[in-house]
Amino acid sequence: MITLTQMGQNAKNAEQQLSQLSTIKKNQVLKAMAREIRKSSDAILKANAIDMQDAEKNGVKKVMLDRLKLDDDRIASMADGLEEVAGLDISQVRVPLGVIGMIYEARPNVTVDAAGLTFKSGNAVILRGGKEAIHSNQALVTALRTALKTETIAEDSIQLITDTSHETATALMQLTAYLDVLIPRGSAKFIQMVVQKAKVPVIKTGAGNCHVYVDEVADLQMATNIIVNAKTQRPSVCNAMEKLVVNEAVAEELLPMVAKALKPFNVDLRGDERAKSILPDISLATEEDWGTEYNDYIMAIKVVDDLDQAIDHINRYNTKHSEAIITNNYAHSEQFTKEIDAAVVYVNASTRFTDGYEFGFGAEIGISTQKLHARGPMGLNEITSTKYVIRGNGQVRK
Repeated sequence: MITLTQMGQNAKNAEQQLSQLSTIKKNQVLKAMAREIRKSSDAILKANAIDMQDAEKNGVKKVMLDRLKLDDDRIASMADGLEEVAGLDISQVRVPLGVIGMIYEARPNVTVDAAGLTFKSGNAVILRGGKEAIHSNQALVTALRTALKTETIAEDSIQLITDTSHETATALMQLTAYLDVLIPRGSAKFIQMVVQKAKVPVIKTGAGNCHVYVDEVADLQMATNIIVNAKTQRPSVCNAMEKLVVNEAVAEELLPMVAKALKPFNVDLRGDERAKSILPDISLATEEDWGTEYNDYIMAIKVVDDLDQAIDHINRYNTKHSEAIITNNYAHSEQFTKEIDAAVVYVNASTRFTDGYEFGFGAEIGISTQKLHARGPMGLNEITSTKYVIRGNGQVRK
């Protein structure tokens, strides 16, 4: 089995070629990758079926299986994403970061998104997905590397670590001789573990304890619709809503509406004492609930006195991902957007839009929840840096 050191050396060698490729050639290769993904659809689906069977045997939660599962539409979406990236035009002169390490959990689409964006931006990438998706990832990377070989590009521009042990993951986090940056994607606990163990620079992404706050001046039917979408449209992803914060002035009217709307989805509702006094059948929320990213059909409810208390609560427990306010008061929306510390802040819209594809990037390598050097969905610009080129005719400094 190839060692991490050898993979690092291979990536560095590939980086030299990538940094010299023209945009025309990069786009040509990305389109070839998209073709290979489509051509390999049957093989990818068969590999994914193995992952799904193994995950079910290992008791993986049903809601998490949605992240792992591939079908014709999701494979087509991956290929479409590569073609979207190919159509992007980088107008600003930028330079690649170099070799990017990606360490992530069960989602096979991350493999293709990361490979496409790192290639387009001139970076080599070493991918380390979770054991749950190893067969799917191997099939996907085989297709991508076939496209590179066909286009006479170094196949090691895209490499996949097939050993999914914790020891290998830790070794990747500490591959300082070759990795320029490491990008983890997964739960808050997983990302924190990477930050603690890594010796290479890390861009924190993904963890999403996202809130929706319903203000005292709000369209309650619109609020209900947004809450249902943000919680249930795809609860396993990081931009799904986890907590509902409600102004006490509308709590008695809104909470029964929300409970009724969520009932068909069997959402486990938990709340503080004020919420439970309105919805007696819900569980009493614990301190642990407020900081937990559920990734499941679970939602906790906090009733607050006013906007200031709502902002304080959200900033205390959020993961700086995506937060929303539902209000018809412009001043309140302005205060919320200015004072909430998060990568993306919404007014009267679902948190589910925090996504590179929805933002027009074609794909994303992750959603950064930190402030250096990128924040929010990370597209091409966020995985490049800049350099100055000065042309003169003999000037000297005095």
